[in-house]
Amino acid sequence: MTDPQPASVYDLAHEDQAESLATFAILVDNEPGVLHRLVGLFAARGYNIESLTVAETDRNAHTSRVTIVTRGAPQVLTQIEAQLQKMVATRHVQDVTRDPNGLERELALVKVKGLGADRVEALRISEIFRARVLDTGIDSFIFEVTGASSKIDKFIDLMRPLGLVELARTGVLSITRGGGAI
Repeated sequence: MTDPQPASVYDLAHEDQAESLATFAILVDNEPGVLHRLVGLFAARGYNIESLTVAETDRNAHTSRVTIVTRGAPQVLTQIEAQLQKMVATRHVQDVTRDPNGLERELALVKVKGLGADRVEALRISEIFRARVLDTGIDSFIFEVTGASSKIDKFIDLMRPLGLVELARTGVLSITRGGGAI
């Protein structure tokens, strides 16, 4: 007996492809509801947003730049990009991860509480990572560290055993090298 025909293309077995992160820079009209529609696009299709950063970039043109980091198989990421392009308020979409000129950075504020040797070690590590001390107390520091997400992850991993008590991250920002604009 043969297997029955699948009911739709979604029932077809697909080889499991490795998921990867993708960073999309999206230039949108700065108007009410745009962010809601954008997030709704992800939620309705079951896509996760790993990082989301939004800010107005041009008051006169009423535009905002949205940077979204998501994860998926290559065909899913291609589909996400196509759906972002179709949004009415979207002016431009760029996959920064596929662009050889793409730059991605993140900012984190890291509060570390400790005394004695742990305090000295936290300061030593902060110098290695070029983190700035924003605030210092008798028993704590607040560090500002910027760089690639992997650099910030490593800094956090090293601060954990030294007394990390609080953490705030901006999410990924992206831009491309050269004189062109998105």
